[in-house]
Amino acid sequence: MINVFQPSLGTEELAAVSEVFESGWLGHGPRTKAFEAAFAEHLGVQPEGVIFLSSCTAGLFISTELLDLGEDDEVVLPSVSFVAAANAVAATGARPVFCDVDPRTLNPRRSDVESAITDRTKGVLLLHYGGYPGEITEIAEMCRERGIPLIEDSACAVASSVDGRVAGSFGDMAMWSFDAMKILSTGDGGMLHVRDPELARRARRLAYHGLEQSSGFAKARVSHRWWELDVRDFARRVIGNDLTAAIGQVQLRRMPEFVQRRKEIVDCYDAELADVDGLVLPPPLPAGHESSYYFYWVQMAASIRDQVAADLYEAGVYTTFRYPPLHRVPAYGAPAELELPGVDHASDTTLCLPLHQGLDDSEVREVVTQVRKAVESRS
Repeated sequence: MINVFQPSLGTEELAAVSEVFESGWLGHGPRTKAFEAAFAEHLGVQPEGVIFLSSCTAGLFISTELLDLGEDDEVVLPSVSFVAAANAVAATGARPVFCDVDPRTLNPRRSDVESAITDRTKGVLLLHYGGYPGEITEIAEMCRERGIPLIEDSACAVASSVDGRVAGSFGDMAMWSFDAMKILSTGDGGMLHVRDPELARRARRLAYHGLEQSSGFAKARVSHRWWELDVRDFARRVIGNDLTAAIGQVQLRRMPEFVQRRKEIVDCYDAELADVDGLVLPPPLPAGHESSYYFYWVQMAASIRDQVAADLYEAGVYTTFRYPPLHRVPAYGAPAELELPGVDHASDTTLCLPLHQGLDDSEVREVVTQVRKAVESRS
């Protein structure tokens, strides 16, 4: 089966893990700090506000906690988004309010976000779909004008940018995913960036039991009783560790080659699938936009999409749709009469094709061949 996602790990990562084993320290320590610093440099931000976590989901939950939301508050997010984003909002007692997206880019436009804002809106939680930045510049400007905190879910956008500015650095908070399906993978893991220094300090506490110091080694420098507790928040333990951070540092160094290979595959799909009747390819990136190329999505008539997916599966090509509309999930309590035509069109017509740096040229050609065959036979 040609997979949709697949990490690229090898001897360099194994060597880094071996060094951690030899050090005798696997937990949160110097390699975690080094990974945070390296990722901060990649972002162009201060390392004090960058926190390595056990998952991107942990970053989403911490970010919504930092907003101090209550049951009368609302957070706007696109309906085409990962379930963890809506869960992070709902878990605070606040109400997730779902907005529409552009049916081609699957990213929300400024007008989509703006139309969902009310006097109860206490935050906007924006996804960069498939690594494409979308209208992040315009939405960030609108949030600043209105005084609304902006959270960037950059799980898919580890190498995306607009005019040289990295996705995840436009808002007040952002998080990235390093799970087993991502471009930069540590198996599980994520990074959180918090712009405000005081909120960043609180985020670190929330990531480690609410303690002011995450290690007795650090506390020993200022107290002869370093084992005593200083609890500032009631929290859980979701910090990263040196074992996965060591893998992350290697992956971060290799990331440019990963993204370049993904772009080569995207360019091939664009060229080879452009003339397939009934198949719509992703729109071109606007000037100044750089993508991480996490998804490659095609669109076709809703009447054949599921059949095409089944045909490709039988031919050994795995496809999927990310992400099922959240406003259709009863648990989130979206009004039954809510109409999001862009979301509905995208979710009924879109299919994500295999895209990862491990694909070789023969596999890419096989995907092209099978997509052509499936769409043409069903049209």
